[in-house]
Amino acid sequence: MTIELSRRSFLAGACCLAASPLATPVSFAAVPGDNRLVTIVLRGAMDGLALVQPHGDPALLRLRPKLSLTSDQGLIDLDGFFGLHPFAAELMPLWRTNEVGFVHAISTPYRSGRSHFDGQDMLESGGAAVQEERTGWLNRAIATIPRSSERKAIDVNTTSELILTGPNPVDVWSPRADLEFGLDEQAFFQRLYRNDPAFSTAMSEAVEADMFSDVIYAGEKRGTGVADVAKLAAGMLSGEHRIASFSINGWDTHVGQDKTFKRPVTDLCTAILTLKAQLAPAIWQKTAVLAITEFGRTARENGSNGTDHGTGGLAILAGGAVAGGKVHGVWPTLKEGSLLDDRDLAPTMDLRQLAAAMLYQQFGIPARDLGKQIFPGLSLDTGASFLHG
Repeated sequence: MTIELSRRSFLAGACCLAASPLATPVSFAAVPGDNRLVTIVLRGAMDGLALVQPHGDPALLRLRPKLSLTSDQGLIDLDGFFGLHPFAAELMPLWRTNEVGFVHAISTPYRSGRSHFDGQDMLESGGAAVQEERTGWLNRAIATIPRSSERKAIDVNTTSELILTGPNPVDVWSPRADLEFGLDEQAFFQRLYRNDPAFSTAMSEAVEADMFSDVIYAGEKRGTGVADVAKLAAGMLSGEHRIASFSINGWDTHVGQDKTFKRPVTDLCTAILTLKAQLAPAIWQKTAVLAITEFGRTARENGSNGTDHGTGGLAILAGGAVAGGKVHGVWPTLKEGSLLDDRDLAPTMDLRQLAAAMLYQQFGIPARDLGKQIFPGLSLDTGASFLHG
């Protein structure tokens, strides 16, 4: 993800975007309401059995003799049954204040092939089958939010991801460009294209957006890491935007998971903690962060000290507006005969239920719209434990 922002490069990037039918110029809109939602797509299939380990399930050690941890190895007990991987120890203060929680044994309806491409398609489209929906569930949600004509989202990436793809307006922060514009060059292009409505609009919006980015960074150097992306998202959420989405990669841990797991887990912790640090307390209290992955990983470790593509996984909830301090979900156990296809954690919850619940809670989208327009055929459980009381 490239978030290298300067007035010159940003304007140059916006001009390139204005000429491209595949990209959306950056713009801002006045947005009513106070609640926020951040979705973080964990690309590569995060191992939920590693991040939140069911140390109380006696089958875990048998299935994962090398990858399962004990308290002597740093595992942090959460509730007497589940423990948090020590790589995620930074989240413990949020756990204690009920600002982070987990939903275990969760999955999309995807069951065949265990392909990242197809799994992510279903994760982001919200469909019940691969390619059943060609737009993203978060984009479809925008149309159902009250006064949604005034409401936009920002996808913090260089291209709009599927989760926010669709007919409803979405701002894509995409400032990549090798050119830099001086003030005289900027004025020249404004004069040259003043009779071109699309370009003129893109230019004026880019100038406004760049001024806003100056406020976010306050003269600091703008980098390209997860912390920078999260800081940018927090800045947008502190203004007029109410929805943000970005991705964290690196979760495909087939080999040497005990080492390769550290970087993406650290990135996830950094993203959540940066959002909390950069948002004012009053805004954080109205923010829900939902981190989701395309599927889980095998219950058994493989011969390369890693895990392979599985089914049941884990979702992370964070923010002041979530029911934290709990591991939600119905645990199916890892005992013999309980694994899906004799290899995977059996999912006991549809991930779309969780996504729908966050939209219901944060934006008041009626259950009937959630089951008709956003997640067709889904019946929302409005009494779910992960809904904030």
